[in-house]
Amino acid sequence: MRYRLEYLAAVLLFAPMPAQAEVRSASDIGFAVESSVDVAADAAHIYALLGSPQHWWKGEHSYSGNAANLSLQLRAGGCFCETLPQAHGEAGSVEHARVIYALPGKQLRLSGALGPLQAEAVTGTLNFDITPNARGARVTLTYVAGGYLRGGGTAIAPAVDKVLGEQLESLKHAAEAGKRVPGSPPAR
Repeated sequence: MRYRLEYLAAVLLFAPMPAQAEVRSASDIGFAVESSVDVAADAAHIYALLGSPQHWWKGEHSYSGNAANLSLQLRAGGCFCETLPQAHGEAGSVEHARVIYALPGKQLRLSGALGPLQAEAVTGTLNFDITPNARGARVTLTYVAGGYLRGGGTAIAPAVDKVLGEQLESLKHAAEAGKRVPGSPPAR
C-alpha cells in the first residue's frame, strides 16, 4: 500500500492544477486541501452538474477507469458511487462518499475516504461551496481528511490536492461548455 501511495504522489506531481489550489495544512494524522475556480455559469447549473460526475470527473481517477460509471445523488444520504464492470460473473460497486449536506445552488458536502485513502483508517469531508459572482459563480472545493495514514498525511496531501484540483477544473469546463443535466438551467 505504501508503494501505491508513493507512486500516486509521484504520478500526480505533473497533473494540471487550477489557478488557485493549495495544501492548507498537513501532518502525520491528516491534511486539508482547497481549490477555487470562477465559473461562467449559473450557480444552480453548477450544483446540478455536481450530481452528474460522469460529465466532469476524470475517468482515470476512478476504480473502473470510466467516468460513465459514476453517479451522485444530490440529497442527504445520497451516494457518490461507481459501478464496476462485470468480473468473474458479477458486477461490483464502490461508494466513494455519502452526501451529508445538500443546499441546492449553494453547497454540497460529502463524507468519505477518496481513492487510496479507502484502504486507510481515514475519514474525509469533501465540500463544494458555490458563491455567485459577476462572472457566474466561484466554486471552492475543500477536502479535510484525518485518521491513521500509514504513509502520513503530509506525504499524500499534495497528490490529493492535484487530483481534486483537476476535478474542479473539469467541472468548470463542463459547466462552461453548457453540459446539460436534467433539471438544471442552461449555462450562461
